[in-house]
Amino acid sequence: MKTYANDRIEVLQADITTLSVDAIVNAANSSLLGGGGVDGAIHRAAGPELVAECRTLGGAETGEAKLTLGYNLPAGYIIHAVGPVWNGGTHDEDALLARCYDNAMAIAVTEELSSVAFPAISTGIFAFPLERATRIAITTVRGILARNDKAPRVSFCCFSAGDAEVYHRLADELL
Repeated sequence: MKTYANDRIEVLQADITTLSVDAIVNAANSSLLGGGGVDGAIHRAAGPELVAECRTLGGAETGEAKLTLGYNLPAGYIIHAVGPVWNGGTHDEDALLARCYDNAMAIAVTEELSSVAFPAISTGIFAFPLERATRIAITTVRGILARNDKAPRVSFCCFSAGDAEVYHRLADELL
């Protein structure tokens, strides 16, 4: 683990469902009812109460984020952010991914959370190129932290060593 930007950003390799932070971000699909990858892992770890609460939210559009309780997770809350499916980069994917980070951080600020952990949104089954998505994640969060001293500490949580290496390399470059 290495920290950046005055200890307000860190990159780590871990299972996001095990982190003791105020909120974890779920790389959700538009139904918010669970799916594969990190979305499925979060739903399984949180328990059946999560899907019951998500059913009351009416889904979410790409780029939106919605808050639920964390249920059986160490994190108190889950911020469900719906990332874009990669379509070659010609369908506003970059801006939609940045909106995920903006909207998730806005919820964290509104809820006065002190720590939030993000997975690599849209880089799994949604096929967003990892390096491009990482640049968007880091630069978007860096900008939010620079503008808002009440924004929470951010962990970029990578499941694989390869993803963590990309995040570390780009954090060294961009922060």
